[in-house]
Amino acid sequence: MATSAVPNAITELLAILRARAELQKGVHILDGPPAEDISRDDVIAVGWSAEGDQAVEIAQTFNSAGARTRDEDFAIHGVIDVWTGDREMTVVRARAFELFGVIEDAIRASGANPTAPTLNGSVLWAHLTNGVLRQFFTDQGARAALGFTVTCHARI
Repeated sequence: MATSAVPNAITELLAILRARAELQKGVHILDGPPAEDISRDDVIAVGWSAEGDQAVEIAQTFNSAGARTRDEDFAIHGVIDVWTGDREMTVVRARAFELFGVIEDAIRASGANPTAPTLNGSVLWAHLTNGVLRQFFTDQGARAALGFTVTCHARI
């Protein structure tokens, strides 16, 4: 019996994002926090929160009397990081929200991917629920970091 749907849900979210045509070039999709310089490409890190290194928050309860199954609600944190090397905040902010939109579209049901909202069957449902934009200038130019949360519900 599985004790959590989290590991499979993260794996499937990564697979869904890596399969998106819009994310094939110039976007580096990471499983967890960056382990290398991320200033070369746009980055989507799944299972990482830049402000606290928090990957996932989990809550479980019994589904019904008899304790045979449990409901699990969890929030997968992620970060979109965009850097262009110039001083135009408008450009990096727009790109961060463009990628945010791709993530949202990727986990919605479509004819080509009807199981996206279930993260390919790993959860009962998942959806993009939160975002936090951080903008800053570095010695290398403007940078936008957009934290996001994919909230999921599973039965284990």
